[in-house]
Amino acid sequence: MPAARLLRTLKSWLRRRPRLPRELQAGREVIAAIDAGGLPLDPGRINRIARELGLEVSANAPVEQTIARLRAAVLRGLQTLAMQDAANKNKGGRK
Repeated sequence: MPAARLLRTLKSWLRRRPRLPRELQAGREVIAAIDAGGLPLDPGRINRIARELGLEVSANAPVEQTIARLRAAVLRGLQTLAMQDAANKNKGGRK
């Protein structure tokens, strides 16, 4: 019996999808770390995450400016996902 439970658990883990896209999750984690009092020591990482979210970032841009734009892009991405989820939930209820 324990083997069957283990198999069910493994199958449920494999079926799970991440709730957020990888680049949006990375941006969210960086913003959360900055808000918690951490300072970004690697501006290249901030720039890479911002580029993955579709922002054009100059290598000469101040990190503070990039963080502000990154924060706005993450917020837009989260709002878009929330609207898509709401639309998908409402879609099934209407006929």
